[in-house]
Amino acid sequence: MWIAAWRRLIRNRAAVVGGAIIIVMVLAAAFAEQIAPYHYAEGDSDDNYMLPLWLAKVLPGNMEDYAQIGGKFLLGADYLGRDVFSRLIYGARVSLPVGLVGAAMALLIGLIYGCIAGYYGGKVDNIMMRIVDVMYAFPTMLLVILLMALVKSTLGTTPQPGTLAYFLNQIDAVVDRSLGLEGSGMFYIFLGIGVTTWMDIARLARGQILSIKEQEFVQASRMIGARDLQIVVRHILPNIMGPVVVLVTLSIPSYILMEVFLSFIGLGVDAPTPSWGSMISDGARAMRSYPNQVLFPSIVLAVTMFAFNFLGDGLRDALDPRMKGTL
Repeated sequence: MWIAAWRRLIRNRAAVVGGAIIIVMVLAAAFAEQIAPYHYAEGDSDDNYMLPLWLAKVLPGNMEDYAQIGGKFLLGADYLGRDVFSRLIYGARVSLPVGLVGAAMALLIGLIYGCIAGYYGGKVDNIMMRIVDVMYAFPTMLLVILLMALVKSTLGTTPQPGTLAYFLNQIDAVVDRSLGLEGSGMFYIFLGIGVTTWMDIARLARGQILSIKEQEFVQASRMIGARDLQIVVRHILPNIMGPVVVLVTLSIPSYILMEVFLSFIGLGVDAPTPSWGSMISDGARAMRSYPNQVLFPSIVLAVTMFAFNFLGDGLRDALDPRMKGTL
């Protein structure tokens, strides 16, 4: 089944292009030190608010009358004289891991929760799904904003050793070092998105298990004495992973957009760590004279969103051919 799905996927040109773009961005983020001309925090006050020469020639009007123009930076410089191109590359280390790790955390929480509710059913299912309904009553973005505001005001300080806040800060430091973004607070972004976005996956997993657990091959496993964990892992999960993978892939753009919005309002990664959202927020203040500061982060964000959407649509068609050409 997986080989046939792979063959259908590679015949989808949009999905292949989307996957190629994602691979290029992942490689650029992984080798940012070798690709980026400058460090993301390196800046010079003499170069602040610099518009690239080639863009000034493309834009209408005489930009040199009210904008500083230079050819030192490929995409210009921001208000602190930092290279926009370098910060875009390092910004991929924020947005891409948020999409992928956030999706992985949501998948882990939602899959475990949905499997327990769907497999055991009855009162367990009723209680667990009422909890999901209560969480659905609150807007997800509002929950993320409240959680991140709590994190920024409490866990972001220097806690006493031995406390939960100290333990979480240590994990955050390890995550930041592994990404090469010291003091960014990435772990809290992962935690905030993962804790608040698992409900859709839980509902899907629960619904799939309810339709599968009474089938003959599951009943046969029970008859020969297989344990509940063995039945779920060996027989049920392989049969529900197709729709779950599609849902997770299609959800990644929303996780990236969530991080961008949080950075835009100041609740994302900590400065001077670059984020496409914070770059758009900073660039919007000087958009009339220096459109490069908001234009290029917006283009990169849009291309990334399209790439994940194309790949998600391709996976949906590949894993479930009946969905081809349908909404």
